[in-house]
Amino acid sequence: MKIEPKIQAAIQQRLATFERIENVRVLYAVESGSRAWGFASKDSDYDIRFVYVHPVDWYLSIEVESQRDVIERPVENDLDFAGWDIRKALKLFSKSNPALLEWLDSGIVYIDRDDFAKDLRALRDSFFTPQKCVYHYLHMAQNNYRAYLRGPEVQIKKYFYVLRPLLAIRWMEQGRGVVPMKFEKLLETVAEEPAMLAEVKKLLKRKIAADELEEGPQIPAIHEFLDLELVRANKVLVPTMRSRIDMDLLNTLYREHLK
Repeated sequence: MKIEPKIQAAIQQRLATFERIENVRVLYAVESGSRAWGFASKDSDYDIRFVYVHPVDWYLSIEVESQRDVIERPVENDLDFAGWDIRKALKLFSKSNPALLEWLDSGIVYIDRDDFAKDLRALRDSFFTPQKCVYHYLHMAQNNYRAYLRGPEVQIKKYFYVLRPLLAIRWMEQGRGVVPMKFEKLLETVAEEPAMLAEVKKLLKRKIAADELEEGPQIPAIHEFLDLELVRANKVLVPTMRSRIDMDLLNTLYREHLK
């Protein structure tokens, strides 16, 4: 999905403002959320996520542990910004943080500097831990299901906020590796279920064409799939894909980008 030039310029201008005000350098900034996943409605927000670095002296302070390591702003004009300091980002990467892994696969990139994202992608397989990601996606699916899909009338978009994490679990269960950002790629995991696949694709078209908060009755075929998958996902076993954590790899990358 392409971002309109006017919107893209506004996003990059805001990022430049953060750099000036916060005295940081943005290394990598991408679209996350429904626009990057491929099922944005016409009035969906823009979810901009980024990693930034301070000047070296900021990290050499005795107070570094208590320094704020995120940049966040309230949503304004449908633009939602949230960024992590490089130190925080690399710590989370070492723990196979699913959000950061998804950012590295985003097809909508606003800033990509100094090979930071490229360097992280080269280390993905070394730090990817399927078990941790399964736990994350399962809780995401469970929480969204309880919050939004129990009544006779549901918000259409919330189906995708349960479907996507459940399909992500299937992706890892099938040994496909790091979960991709695009929802349509995850649909490969239900390719052997043509009836279910057809229902989801029909719903996908409806979601993209609808207003963000459109409501409608439950869809029995998809609800039945979700009910079964939520139970099954609790028992999913995935292989361990790393034997140890080599933090020296991340420390080297960290020092290089501080320069």
